[in-house]
Amino acid sequence: MSSKISLTRYLVEQQRVDGLIPSQLRLLLEVVARACKGISQAVNKGALGGVLGTAGTENVQGEVQKKLDIIANEVLIEANEWGGHLAAMASEEMDSIYVVPNRYPQGEYLLLFDPLDGSSNIDVNVSIGTIFSVLKKPEGLAGVTEADFLQAGAKQVAAGYCVYGPQTTLVLTVGDGVAMFTLDREQGSFVLTQENVRIPEDTQEFAINMSNMRHWDAPVKRYIDECLAGKEGPRGKDFNMRWIASMVADVHRILTRGGVFMYPWDKREPEKPGKLRLMYEANPMSWLIEQAGGAATNGRQRILDIAPTKLHERVSVMLGSKNEVERVTSYHLKL
Repeated sequence: MSSKISLTRYLVEQQRVDGLIPSQLRLLLEVVARACKGISQAVNKGALGGVLGTAGTENVQGEVQKKLDIIANEVLIEANEWGGHLAAMASEEMDSIYVVPNRYPQGEYLLLFDPLDGSSNIDVNVSIGTIFSVLKKPEGLAGVTEADFLQAGAKQVAAGYCVYGPQTTLVLTVGDGVAMFTLDREQGSFVLTQENVRIPEDTQEFAINMSNMRHWDAPVKRYIDECLAGKEGPRGKDFNMRWIASMVADVHRILTRGGVFMYPWDKREPEKPGKLRLMYEANPMSWLIEQAGGAATNGRQRILDIAPTKLHERVSVMLGSKNEVERVTSYHLKL
């Protein structure tokens, strides 16, 4: 690129030149990006900022919250509640929705987020991130309720994540491909560093928590066994395994060089369809993956077609390089 293109300029062109997003959505995405910069600063300070360790509380899923989980959640709420773009927000860390207070103007969008994905990595200085999804509030309804959020992922109008690693990188789609922006700390702004991100259809890398192998369903075990058999097996090629235990970091690697990420249903909690949250993690990541030419399913159907029934619904996830996702999905459909 001959000149640096800021996130603001990129979004203005998406609005004005290409007509892909309205002005209110552009402003909302800029506010989310600014909030991510604030979270990045808190993450970077680590022990110096007194933000490491647990907060001694649990979220709605019964998971122990880290101090940074709570900080990131508050940063996103405070940044977005007053701008007039949102009607309400929902977070993995909150029991129910957060309606924009009456003292602020109420907009037409709904924001969902996982404020800090990969919390188990916070204290060991491994990449973590923020995932977000934007929906349009259904028209013709007064007020806002949880039911307004229960839309299939295919109805998202924007989605993305920010990964806090050696660089702070914002990855975004508004339905016209995937773009990556790197935070220029000297300038204090996100700068476009890659457009039209594409995932190779074939790969030799997979990401899964192998410690759960004994709990997997037969299709997942069959797929991984074939990968592990290498050149001598039915796939005729060697595979590498990568597992960061931070979905945002694993997906970022896949968007960068290909691969397949799986967090499947298993027998430990058979009543739950999966571990990851449909609204805060699976939907935004699946749309990004599809916009980059990949695929995302729950083993049996496209994730973006799933009609959610509750705010904190869980789902099995298989996403990444198209041919690998289609293969493991076909194994499930043969059952």
